[in-house]
Amino acid sequence: MNAAPAEAALLHELILRAAAIGPGRAALTMGSATMDYAALQQRTAAFAAGLLHLNLARSERVGIYLEKRFETVVASFGAPAAGGVMVPMNPLLKAEQVAYIARDCNVRVLVTSPERLALLAPVLADCPDLRHVVLTEPAAAPSPLPPGVALHDWAALLDAPPRAGHRVIDTDLCAILYTSGSTGRPKGVVLSHRNMVAGAKSVASYLDNGPGDTLLAALPLSFDAGFSQLTTAFHSGARVVLLNYLLPRDVLRAMEREQVTGLTAVPPLYIQLTQLEWPAAIGEHLRYFANTGGRMPRETLDALRARVPRARPYLMYGLTEAFRSTYLPPEEVDRRPDSIGKAIPNAEILVLREDGSECGPDEPGELVHRGALVGQGYWNDAEKTAERYKLLPAGIAGRQAGQMLPEVAVFSGDTVRRDAEGFLYFVGRRDEMMKTSGYRVSPTEVEEVLYATRLVGECVAFGVDHPALGQAIQVIATAPDGSDVLDVQALLAQCRQQMPAYMVPHGIQPMRGPLPRNPNGKIDRKLLATQWGEERG
Repeated sequence: MNAAPAEAALLHELILRAAAIGPGRAALTMGSATMDYAALQQRTAAFAAGLLHLNLARSERVGIYLEKRFETVVASFGAPAAGGVMVPMNPLLKAEQVAYIARDCNVRVLVTSPERLALLAPVLADCPDLRHVVLTEPAAAPSPLPPGVALHDWAALLDAPPRAGHRVIDTDLCAILYTSGSTGRPKGVVLSHRNMVAGAKSVASYLDNGPGDTLLAALPLSFDAGFSQLTTAFHSGARVVLLNYLLPRDVLRAMEREQVTGLTAVPPLYIQLTQLEWPAAIGEHLRYFANTGGRMPRETLDALRARVPRARPYLMYGLTEAFRSTYLPPEEVDRRPDSIGKAIPNAEILVLREDGSECGPDEPGELVHRGALVGQGYWNDAEKTAERYKLLPAGIAGRQAGQMLPEVAVFSGDTVRRDAEGFLYFVGRRDEMMKTSGYRVSPTEVEEVLYATRLVGECVAFGVDHPALGQAIQVIATAPDGSDVLDVQALLAQCRQQMPAYMVPHGIQPMRGPLPRNPNGKIDRKLLATQWGEERG
């Protein structure tokens, strides 16, 4: 990698610049180990050189299937430093889901651990573009790999001679983040270096992050808000504590032990945290807490503020397709706690009618995000890209008739309203996506797994309000052909085997078939969800 720039334009330059300014400053903490910026920069450059010695071509994809650890961060920044594209994979995903992502975006190199490779080995033959697997540590008895796939040791890879990466500019591909799609399979949101660096600068500016901060990385790094803890910290020269927690109490212990100054989490975790006693020491250091991934319940917000009265609350709204869109300044929380705020720095948020014209005050319309954070569409999915990434209508957002090149914005599918003072309020979603435990989950994706078990005849999944999860996943299903009884316990057991925990249905209600259809002949999800709610008052 080259000398540190005055301002980072590429993702890995965030580390390069921080290492030049404060090489001995702590960058990452994992358990009892801490890595400073000089070591992080050296390892990132070494990993990039190792990929180049594997003949990684420009913009080829590097999959990363790991829990939060030093190697995860090094690989995530080292792949773009080589000129490749990082593809972080949620460690909660099952083998088949990881294989789908690897196939979908033609992963060339996979970074994982020996334990995770043992789970993946049976499905790697279904990933025809995979050529290299890099293990974080040597395996006593490595799992067999398909023909044509080579196995590499992490330490040996980092010993490769230095080599300059491919020529890259800020509009080039940097990352593909997978998010559940409304029609089943997850979609890969393509992000450029510019998207990610602009996002880091924007978020760090309103959170006022600096070298004295310690941020707790509690969210998955495959989640845009989770990865943002790294980018905002590295832009600011701050420290990140990597935490793979089993229980909410582990989060509080880490906050106390590491003197955390900034916490970003999703409402379900905050709800769990408010049910625990907080060590008094947390309040002496915590400067702010930020919410993303759904609306924060008012009682939860009040409970958090009571526990850490000196910490500033930031209520945020974001889209993976545009990283982050709005935040509510802490000084406005008492006046309008239900608001999602205003646009973050270097972004503009519009509220548009169906015809593309701007809505008036308090008139519901679609939230549309324009600016440097707008992503590059969905990987290999022109149809879905066209649904969400659209040209801005003429005369909108200061665009003049003399501007010949079009501008693409993200049309969120979310309905919002803007009050007379410019503050935004979430109204609802236009599609059927469910938001549970901070994750967007497609009902079709749940249904596909249920059908694959062959334990149901017909089924439908939908989200229902839940005080801790945001939404819980409810399923209505009929017994399989030839049977009069739906074995709910056997079906749930299969779900736990085939799905990440956040996707497992909260409840399964048997129903005699066939399930009702809408005029298009499809199972009427909306009707069944309405009937389910009415039956429960």
